[in-house]
Amino acid sequence: MSISDTPSANVDHNEIDKFSALAERWWDPEGEFKPLHAINPLRLDFIDARVGLAGREVLDVGCGGGILSEAMARRGARVTGIDLAEASLAVARQHADEQGVALEYRYISVEDMAEEAPERFEVVTCLEMLEHVPDPEAIVRACARLLKPGGQLALSTINRNPKSYALAILGAEYVLGMVPRGTHDYARFIRPAELARWCRDAGLEIEEQSGLVYHPITRRFSLSANDVSVNYLMICRKETA
Repeated sequence: MSISDTPSANVDHNEIDKFSALAERWWDPEGEFKPLHAINPLRLDFIDARVGLAGREVLDVGCGGGILSEAMARRGARVTGIDLAEASLAVARQHADEQGVALEYRYISVEDMAEEAPERFEVVTCLEMLEHVPDPEAIVRACARLLKPGGQLALSTINRNPKSYALAILGAEYVLGMVPRGTHDYARFIRPAELARWCRDAGLEIEEQSGLVYHPITRRFSLSANDVSVNYLMICRKETA
């Protein structure tokens, strides 16, 4: 099945092609996805501490090669990962099989998943994806539909301001070479206030947000509740009534 066969797909074909071309290198900790490997323990612990992954029914939207999906499954969650890059899903399935990690991967858009299984999941994660799609607000609405009442949504994306342009694009792509050039489009970066408004409009309550900060001297990442100027995470909860 091709992307064109998925009628409600909110997808940029150039973005799919970009990540598909790198699919074989998803699990190379020194390759193009090195930053994701570096931040995964931080974002995993942040999410787990707030939602309690063990035993929870979790959907990972835009799962790519499965770095977060597999980590959540290892924490005891029942994970379904979805993506529209078939090459990435193939790598994710192969790696999970090789590691003996039990989880499910599906080629389906989040909008179609919301039509198929509304209010199925206790936790939905959508990390480092919103800035790569034409209509990120529609993704948030679909994620909210997939949550059970009282369920929690974990989001992450990049703020839109001069500092984020300097660090996430000029610094990360052109100076430090942390990610391939052209990975990000500044116009698609999302301010926390914008994301919070979309969440509230979708019936979600903002519980917490935290910045993900890169320290160039130590070359390490850390979480900071006081600095959401570049990368940030947000935890929301679906209203129960």
